[in-house]
Amino acid sequence: MTAYIIRRLLLIVPTLFVIMLINFVVLQFLPGGPVEQVIAQITQTGPGITERITQGQSGEVSLPAGDAGDGGPSGYRGAQGLDEEFIAELERQFGFDKPLHERFFLMVGNYAVFDFGDSFFRDEPVVDLILDKMPVSISLGIWSTLLIYLVSIPLGIAKAVRDGQRFDIWTSGVVVVATAVPGFLFAVFLLIVFAGGQYFSIFPLRGIVSDNWEELPLGQQILDYLWHMVLPTISMAIGGFAALTMLTKNSFLDQINQQYVVTARAKGLEDKRVLYGHVFRNAMLIVISGFPAALVGMLFTGAVLIETIFSLDGLGLLGFEAVFNRDYPIVLGTLYFFTLLGLIMGLVTDLTYTLIDPRIDFESRET
Repeated sequence: MTAYIIRRLLLIVPTLFVIMLINFVVLQFLPGGPVEQVIAQITQTGPGITERITQGQSGEVSLPAGDAGDGGPSGYRGAQGLDEEFIAELERQFGFDKPLHERFFLMVGNYAVFDFGDSFFRDEPVVDLILDKMPVSISLGIWSTLLIYLVSIPLGIAKAVRDGQRFDIWTSGVVVVATAVPGFLFAVFLLIVFAGGQYFSIFPLRGIVSDNWEELPLGQQILDYLWHMVLPTISMAIGGFAALTMLTKNSFLDQINQQYVVTARAKGLEDKRVLYGHVFRNAMLIVISGFPAALVGMLFTGAVLIETIFSLDGLGLLGFEAVFNRDYPIVLGTLYFFTLLGLIMGLVTDLTYTLIDPRIDFESRET
């Protein structure tokens, strides 16, 4: 097993390299890059911004709040009348004065030691931005994924045991309806009903903690945090029940029809012992395989609208704004981090397989 783990860890390096190469190349062909963004803002704001850019003490391009988010045209339209030396200085500050391959390998070398550089428009290190937004995204991702698994697995087992019965039919209808409702729309509904919109004022309207959270005792801090997480977590999880519930049901149905189950029942074993002592371990393998992808998906891709609706400043919103503003260090830095996390969690999934069922031997499968 040790040799298998080492090979998987070594495989992460070329996989990560190829993924970063593809995304780096794609970003170079996107219109409206950071230089064009700045030029567009200069033409809209006036020549006064030129001095603030060229005289920035940090050496990075620094725009006033809100300047970087208005977008800009593709190409250098709007640069008419600007000094060519000023444009060349912009390219130097953004690092675009170097050849493409040199920029890529410089980025790879820095990323190998987790140096993601500084944001183009936020004037902060990308690592600091990621660490600052991480608690919100981790909270949403972990709680939403746990809620989905805690509901879907028991529900899927119950549906498998009662396959074709009234319970199975009704719960299937509920699951399908819940999946059809967009998460952001359900979030708005929860806010209107339970957060002081028109009916009840039970849960907070925004934020991950209260303004006076640091002044509260530890016990009240935990309760305050959980209180704020209820509505965002439910909104994030509402669309994830169907696939996992049906996967659990079908996996259990497949195992229930196996010969070893028939034999165990013929020996007089109780249904619960057969279900949880024999079927559960085999049926859960395929369910566990989707956990890393579900968690990473919740962390990185599924929270943009939810974070916006509940005023949660997390990685989803950070990544969306970075793509919109062509803030390449943030885009590539967060991509590198979550790709690495996903690859490592894939290995963790394989190790979990062996803990649940020691009969699985990845080492022997490769020989």
